[in-house]
Amino acid sequence: MRVISNLFEEQETLFRNTKEEIKNVYLSDDRPWVIGYSGGKDSTAVVQLVFEALSELDRNLLTKKVYVIASDTLVETPLIVQSINTTLRRIEKKAIELGLPFETHKVKPLIEQSFWVNIIGRGYPLPNQQFRWCTDRMKIDPSNRFIMDKVNSFGEVIMLLGVREKESKTRANVIKSHSTDGKVLMKHSTLPNAYVYAPIKNFDVDDVWNYLLNNESPWGDDNYELYRLYSDSNSGECPLIVDKTIKETAGSCGNSRFGCWVCTVVEEDKALSGFIQSGHDWMKPLLAFRNWLANIRDDRTMRMKYRNNGQIYLLKVNQLEDKGKQWIFLPKKGNREPQRIPLDKFTIIKRNELNDYIKRHNIDLSTSEDPKILIEDEDGNLYRLGLGPFTLEARKEILERLLKLQKSIKHPYEDNYELIQVEELKEIRRIWFYSGDFEDSLPKIYRKVYGHDLDWETDEHLLFDEEDLTQLEMTCKEYDLDFRLMKKLLIIEKQYSGYKLRRGIMDKLSSALIQDYLYL
Repeated sequence: MRVISNLFEEQETLFRNTKEEIKNVYLSDDRPWVIGYSGGKDSTAVVQLVFEALSELDRNLLTKKVYVIASDTLVETPLIVQSINTTLRRIEKKAIELGLPFETHKVKPLIEQSFWVNIIGRGYPLPNQQFRWCTDRMKIDPSNRFIMDKVNSFGEVIMLLGVREKESKTRANVIKSHSTDGKVLMKHSTLPNAYVYAPIKNFDVDDVWNYLLNNESPWGDDNYELYRLYSDSNSGECPLIVDKTIKETAGSCGNSRFGCWVCTVVEEDKALSGFIQSGHDWMKPLLAFRNWLANIRDDRTMRMKYRNNGQIYLLKVNQLEDKGKQWIFLPKKGNREPQRIPLDKFTIIKRNELNDYIKRHNIDLSTSEDPKILIEDEDGNLYRLGLGPFTLEARKEILERLLKLQKSIKHPYEDNYELIQVEELKEIRRIWFYSGDFEDSLPKIYRKVYGHDLDWETDEHLLFDEEDLTQLEMTCKEYDLDFRLMKKLLIIEKQYSGYKLRRGIMDKLSSALIQDYLYL
């Protein structure tokens, strides 16, 4: 067993050697550095080690920039956003005072790829382990855009990450697979001319905390407060991910104090629960809303029965007999419990009869209607209609609830705290319109909640009032035309109106005409 004094000396040697390595790597070339900062312990240790190491160098040698970037997904846990913003300001202010080449930046997803635009605008189902679409769009892509902008300016860049081999065997294997013997830099797995440097890859968790708690933050943060964050919540860190191979080993951020408050990848949100248990009762409505979102994810009445591109798919169901009664059940998927339903609740039809059945019963697969039918193939296997995006009505309900939450939330430090940005609302409105919402519902929902209007852009071309739409729908019925298809064709015409060259319009029209929900 090692003597405690020897252990302290070993750690001091580790910290000293790490800073010397940082100096040597910094001085070895003119490639700028980009440090990924998440607000957690590992990324904080990296920024602080680099800050201290460069502080010990002659200022004339500090000829290249060090960019510290933090990812704001626009749905970050509120207090963490505030903490990260404060830290970034302090780092840059202290760097200017000391003549250090640090710049701090926040990277955000494109508005058209934000969480709420995808959920409320396009109707994406909430992320889960099988469909974790959020990480690429909201974390990896924004960081990579920043990195590639620097690559285009400087030719090559070095990305510094707070990843450690001792986090897990999987993480260690990933780091080693990208490393070259004798080299401290790893080739980035996807970005050309970008390299990864992991200064603390040989640290264990005790090394990280011992370094932070025994070395004051040079820009004035309280590292003991950071330690209390972890202690209170018994949670991990959500790293700033810029590499898809590292993403696969990072797991979900839903158990972390540094993740998104709407995370539905995990069953229990320890992030919000931890803050509430620590006395932040004002966050209880956020947790309740998050739990409601998780509960409606697989609600068949909230989902369309075809994908965004119009494609229908079928889910195979299993049959069993229990106490003389026939049952069907859908296998467990993600966090969803297996569904078990009596077989006699359904009408069984042949695959080639599906189109006629839906037309005959006037079933609209884009609404909450969930036809109690099972589709039988030639081998006798039974299937149920698969689920697509949230219905437009469900999206409207999510938006109205979110706006009511935003209006009522009592953030202790921000009077006008936004859960959804105005730019997101405008993009959602645009998507809804091109999805057939000719009634222009979003401004009406906003006015209903807030009692006033935003400065909406008006587009008088192809806007119908309720009377016009009713008349159009009646005309479609009279001539046996699909109302949704008619709206889609009108939208395509609007998109191409005003162009002298209308290349692509025929492809769009053809695509609209062959969607599966029309020809099953």
